[in-house]
Amino acid sequence: MKLAIAALLAGSAAAFAPAQTAKTSSALAVSELELGVTEPLGVYDPLGWLETQPEAFERRRAVERKHGRVAMAAVVGTIVHNNHIVFDGYLSPSNNLKFSDIPTGTDGIRAIPTAGLAQILAFFALVELAWMPASKYDGDYGVGYFGTNIEDPEEKARKLNVELNNGRAAMMGILGLMMHEQIEGNPVIGVFLDYN
Repeated sequence: MKLAIAALLAGSAAAFAPAQTAKTSSALAVSELELGVTEPLGVYDPLGWLETQPEAFERRRAVERKHGRVAMAAVVGTIVHNNHIVFDGYLSPSNNLKFSDIPTGTDGIRAIPTAGLAQILAFFALVELAWMPASKYDGDYGVGYFGTNIEDPEEKARKLNVELNNGRAAMMGILGLMMHEQIEGNPVIGVFLDYN
């Protein structure tokens, strides 16, 4: 057991060693490898995929960016819904189901009628296949930054860096909220909210 723990610690310590980064060209005049890099860790590549599978880096970065965006929306949605801020009216008039009838947390998905879930999945498919295709690796889907297009390469690189790091935090955040809800019955923010 002690040997396994020592091996695990030694292996994880290598993940924090600065990695050698190769310079690549991009339209941003900044290496895609430099985006999302947080000092003092440098490029975090514990499995060595940048050296063994460099052609897959762009795809992995695009997936990370998209998952980060979804996770940021999920964290905000969790906070809003757990504060009982809901739309007025009916989610499903035929089932007499109001938005306010949907329970908070992960139990909410079970209360949505099958036709509603099918609409949600159809919307996801439309976004994934047509509007924001997975093959568009740069993450620029033509919607701008809050309606404005960033022309300055340094400012754009800084905002992309912030987006990647906030997305990583949000992925951990929504995972923590879901896990805590399953363990305790309330999300972590439940400590601050009245669930009566």
